[in-house]
Amino acid sequence: MRSNRTPAKGSAARGVVHLQLRHVFWLLAGLALVVAPHMPRLPWWLNLIAVVLIAWRIYLGLGEHVLPKKWLLAMLVVGGTIGIYFTYRTIFGRDSGVALLVLFLSLKLLELQTSRDAMVLVLLTYFLALTNFFYSQTLPTAGLMLASVLMNTASLVHFAAPGRALRANLKTASVLLVQAAPVMLILFFLFPRVQGPLWGLPQDAYSGVTGLSDSMSPGLISRLSQSDAIAFRVKFQKEVPAKPQLYWRGPVFWHFDGRTWRPGEFRPFGQLKFEASGIPYDYEVTLEPHNHNWLFALELAAKLPPASNVTTDYMLISRTPVRARMRYDMRSYTTFTARGADEADEIKRGLQLPRGFNPRARELAQSWAAGVKSDAAIAQKAFAYFREQGFLYTLEPPLLGRDSVDEFLFSSKQGFCEHYASSFTFLMRAAGVPARVVTGYQGGDLNPVDGYMIVRQSDAHAWVETWLEGRGWVRFDPTAAASPVRVESGVAAAVPSTDPLPLMSRTSMQWLRVGMSEPSWENMALTLFWGVSGLLALLAAWLLRRMSAIDPAQRLWLRFCARLAKNGSPRAAHEGPADYVARTAERHPAQAERIRAIGARYIALRYGELADPRLLSELRLLVREFRV
Repeated sequence: MRSNRTPAKGSAARGVVHLQLRHVFWLLAGLALVVAPHMPRLPWWLNLIAVVLIAWRIYLGLGEHVLPKKWLLAMLVVGGTIGIYFTYRTIFGRDSGVALLVLFLSLKLLELQTSRDAMVLVLLTYFLALTNFFYSQTLPTAGLMLASVLMNTASLVHFAAPGRALRANLKTASVLLVQAAPVMLILFFLFPRVQGPLWGLPQDAYSGVTGLSDSMSPGLISRLSQSDAIAFRVKFQKEVPAKPQLYWRGPVFWHFDGRTWRPGEFRPFGQLKFEASGIPYDYEVTLEPHNHNWLFALELAAKLPPASNVTTDYMLISRTPVRARMRYDMRSYTTFTARGADEADEIKRGLQLPRGFNPRARELAQSWAAGVKSDAAIAQKAFAYFREQGFLYTLEPPLLGRDSVDEFLFSSKQGFCEHYASSFTFLMRAAGVPARVVTGYQGGDLNPVDGYMIVRQSDAHAWVETWLEGRGWVRFDPTAAASPVRVESGVAAAVPSTDPLPLMSRTSMQWLRVGMSEPSWENMALTLFWGVSGLLALLAAWLLRRMSAIDPAQRLWLRFCARLAKNGSPRAAHEGPADYVARTAERHPAQAERIRAIGARYIALRYGELADPRLLSELRLLVREFRV
């Protein structure tokens, strides 16, 4: 590419290479791979600026055009930074930081003129590739970033050794990345994990943390269930509850605006008040950070974790947001009667409905209420409705409009747990039965080797509690009515095989989640032994193949040189075959004729235009019989 400045005298001697368009084409391609995933997240005007700047740089490189003046670049920097500030209301944090980096990389293209500038740009591109993992850590993202790293490494190889073909540069870059893989694995397994977010800046430092939200609307939990990130780990001291009992209680929602459920006012209870029966379960929870105050426990918790409170609707609330991994001991009962703190107030809150929404659902619920004598019978009618009306449990339900409950109950009949919980609660309230939505997790995978149960984001779930006279708040899970296998075997067994579940949640991948089907230390040691043996066998086969690929004449020559070296005549690194033969023949006069014969045949085979195949046989015989 052309420069807008005259190179300083003597710059060529210092190794400064002025670039043309063909030099940085693959650098631009690698930059495009890194920026492309960010474009849907960036403001439209910044995407437009980036495209214009790249096109401008290509135009400058095609003709006899000079690069922009420094004052123009400074104005673009200031203007772009101001635009980012007014867009994000800050220049600190993940989103605004990525936007600034994209802006600066695009502007750096306009002063790209030497190989040093190109190397700086490549190093910045590596950092921008890392920022993609702030938003997504899926396999497609990893594959795309690996391709970008390969392309940018090939660009670095090109700038270090200009003139080589792209294929040779890509091969060298691939070898470098493969050689770096062992170091990467060592760092991955041995480098200490730092608690808290990688992007440790204010405002949006924790905005990328995965977990349950402080509201619930159609599609929210189904999107969360497409993540196999770990929500928390549990270690039971003795017995482990059956899977249908594994309801991990989280946020409770009271207020409904026709589409979204939101929690009520957090009212501290001061104590856990309920009537328990059956055996208690003691366990330890290791909770991953989720940037909210709620804690999770098996329903229903009988003790409070340190530095926490409990609300009147049995939510465990930490006094500070959970922004680092925390561990706490718990005790819970899975059989209980929960009455709440203020029955009259909770009954009133549990009947709230927005006006003018879902008339068909209201009519259906009121017809149930007219034909039965108890609230429990109404709840059973609703439960039977979900079981008998052909509902489909799926992660990909159709979009719903204004009357979302009506459309779900009477038209689509396809939904995830939030659709069932929302509709069931609406029906109960429309029939005059107090109800509320409870969200959390249901299920978990127990590792029989270490005894830990892993609960993932894909286990996110929503269910309903209704107020029944004489029984208090009673759990109803309408999802279990439509798809019983969801509670008994997990989400992967319940949704269609075409739904986009994460790899670690697939039932066919059980060995990935908890290990072997019959794990023991003997089996694990045996598997490790055979795995390492297999890797060593592959390495040995590769080395033998590499050795056999060496020119046979060269292999014989190296054997000949090794025998001479043992007798005090090693070949110097700068010494060619003819010089080496002449020197060693003088030093070993008794073998001089044989040394010259070996050298002549080797030189003819390696450097001759038409080497006689018989020479190789003669060389092999001479080397085999050679002794000093």
